[in-house]
Formats: sequence, structure tokens, C-alpha cells
Amino acid sequence: MGPETVLTVGRDALWLAVLLAAPLLLSALVVGLLIGIFQAATQIQEMTLSFIPKLLALVIALFVAGPWMLQVVVTFTQRLIMDIPSLLG
Repeated sequence: MGPETVLTVGRDALWLAVLLAAPLLLSALVVGLLIGIFQAATQIQEMTLSFIPKLLALVIALFVAGPWMLQVVVTFTQRLIMDIPSLLG
């Protein structure tokens, strides 16, 4: 197993992490931005106001994107396990 193989597997794993984190991070970002605009418009500066909407957005995003995320992880793991012989020899 050469360095380029290790780098390829590492790159694929990092890309997988980005793909899995994107739906959750983007939903939290959008909700946080909307709550921030609302707080700026109404001059309500309560720090805990954005916690519950972000939490609900994360739960909804996980519920919606969860099956896709699980399928991506399973596919990556299966491909990695099937490639073990070619990676070692």
C-alpha cells in the first residue's frame, strides 16, 4: 500500500465527513441566521432564544437526511471492506 493509496482513502473519508455534516450544519446555519435577523429587528437579545429552534431544525434535518446519511456510510464502508485485498496487495 503506497502513500497515494493512503491519501486517496483519507481524502475519501474526509469528503464523506463533509457530506455527512453538511445537512446538519446548513440547517443550523439557516435557522441561526433567521433567528439573528429576528433578534436584530425586534431588539430582543436573548441568547437562549435560538437554542430550541436550532435543536428542532437539527432533529428535522436528521430525520429527513438520516436515511441518506446512513446509506452513504454503509456504501463507503462496504467499498472500503471490499477493497482491502487490493489495498494490501
